[in-house]
Parts: sequence; structure tokens; C-alpha cells
Amino acid sequence: MARIPFLKPEDLSEYRDLVTQITGRRRGKLINVYRTLLHSPPLAESWFNHINNIRWGTELNGRLREIVIVRVGYLVSSAYVLRQHVPNLAIQEGMTEEECDALADWTKSDLFTEAERSVLKYVDAMTKNIVVSDSIFAPLKDFFSDRQIVELTLMIGAYISHSRVLQALEVDLEPDQNAGI
Repeated sequence: MARIPFLKPEDLSEYRDLVTQITGRRRGKLINVYRTLLHSPPLAESWFNHINNIRWGTELNGRLREIVIVRVGYLVSSAYVLRQHVPNLAIQEGMTEEECDALADWTKSDLFTEAERSVLKYVDAMTKNIVVSDSIFAPLKDFFSDRQIVELTLMIGAYISHSRVLQALEVDLEPDQNAGI
């Protein structure tokens, strides 16, 4: 059960423009994370813009974005992130259910390219160890531009943070399996 009660539509009339902005980018849905974060409208707006820029404002392709997000979700045991992205969003971005499942223990899978494996090593290092060794970082340069590496780094960090907030506040899973769509 959520530690902070979800705001109801009648509680949000003062923030109608912000709610419209959020639901407009989420196909009309106000998901539980925003029903929680809207207790602080300025931070909810900042969070919304940040996460949307991380997801949609980069040079990274959708498949790679979902690989990063789903792997972070597995590493930090974020049921909310996993439920939002697997399988619907990940499949929309070109992944298969088998690949989504394999991300739980990707080192035992041959489903990922060399570039994707370099990213997965980076995700694991940033999430588990915080300090990233040169041996993990250097291979990224073989596949990605400096801009893309910065974007990967920010995406990993953002989803670690996103997951921690969801877990600390115990934000409930969406009741609708297709909530992330």
C-alpha cells in the first residue's frame, strides 16, 4: 500500500494545466507515480520533464533505452518499472519477451549484440558498484558518441533514482496491465 495517498481528480483542479500536460504525454492516463508526486507540483513537473527528456530527447534508439530501463528495474527490484515496461513498452521498441526475460541475467544470454552487452556492463557497474572502471567504460567508445554516452549515463542514473523514489514511497502498481502504454 502506498505510503503517500494518491491524489484524486478533485484534488488536482488547481493544477489542471500540469495534469493536462502529463496526461497529454501519457495517452490520457495519470499513472500512480504522478498521482503521488503531484503532492509537490513543482517537483512533479520537473520530474515529468526530466524523465520525458531522458526517454524521448536523446539520440539513443528505443530498443537500447528499454534495455537500460528494464535492466535497471531488475537490478533494483523495481516491480513498478518492470510492470510499466515489460512487455508492452519494450516490445513496442523492438524487444521480444524472451529478451526482456533474459535481461534479469543477461550474462547467460546470447540475445544481445556486442554494443548492447557493453551497455549492460555499464548499467550493472553504475547500479551495483557506482564506480565504473576504465575496462567497463572504454568499450562504450567503440559503439557510441560522447553525446550518447552522456545520455546513457543520465538515463541509467535517472532510472536508478526513479526506482528508489517509487520504492521508498511504496507507489502501488497500476491496476491496468497496459498502464505504461
